[in-house]
Amino acid sequence: MNIQTALKKGQSILKGNNISSAQLDSEILMSKVLGKDKKFLILNLNQLITKKNFDYFNFLIQERAKNKPIAYLTKKKDFWKYEFIINENVLIPRPDTEVLVEQVLKLTKNKNQLKILDIGIGSGCILMSILKEKKDYLGTGIDISNKSLKISQINSHKLGVKNRLKLYKSNIDNFNYGKYDLVVSNPPYIRKNFLKYLDKDISFEPRHALEGGLDGLSEIRKVIDKSSELVKKNGYLFLEIGFDQTIKIKKILKNKGFYIKKVVKDLSNHDRCIISVKFR
Repeated sequence: MNIQTALKKGQSILKGNNISSAQLDSEILMSKVLGKDKKFLILNLNQLITKKNFDYFNFLIQERAKNKPIAYLTKKKDFWKYEFIINENVLIPRPDTEVLVEQVLKLTKNKNQLKILDIGIGSGCILMSILKEKKDYLGTGIDISNKSLKISQINSHKLGVKNRLKLYKSNIDNFNYGKYDLVVSNPPYIRKNFLKYLDKDISFEPRHALEGGLDGLSEIRKVIDKSSELVKKNGYLFLEIGFDQTIKIKKILKNKGFYIKKVVKDLSNHDRCIISVKFR
């Protein structure tokens, strides 16, 4: 069987399972199997593939047909300017979250040697993107999952920031190490009873990184509460939030001694990031 026939078979299976990006996904998975880029596929459609490669391709197609995200099948995802290794133990980095990186770099462009804490570091995409851009910044990342921290460690080596990054297994309540110029976090903020209404592919992502309790704010409250102790006076707290949580989170922040500097919208024009400054 040649590449073109295999691609068409894969595309047909995905279409039959209502995968809207059937053609693109089929090409991405074939690229993974062959270790080649899309340009190679286009120029070599008549090239034969081995049975072993076709069987692997077919396995990946069947997994994608179950709505398993492409990023978990390819084990990688682009974020900001970089490629991150991921697996099912971490959230898939999303373009909307790049707002946090953009805003951190914008507001600290004239700052040097800042110490940054990432609460719930996951794959490391937020903190490591910042460290790649600012060569004299130091980072600390915490997560409750050892498996997440292993992925972060892999990415810190891959991106060459391991010497400026410390990783700790801890929940935020028990973390008391150091004071920081800036805290950044993409905490779980989806209401528990809303999870079942999300896209099917999201069901493959780690629940502990999505669920924010009955009101979606339980983990955010913890992050804000602890950040009030960990952030230096006049330091920043950057939070990713749900589109309908702005008013409630502003109130929590103010009660914990933070001044609201800015609310930033995402690519869909929804509130996505609250930037606050500790003033007491």
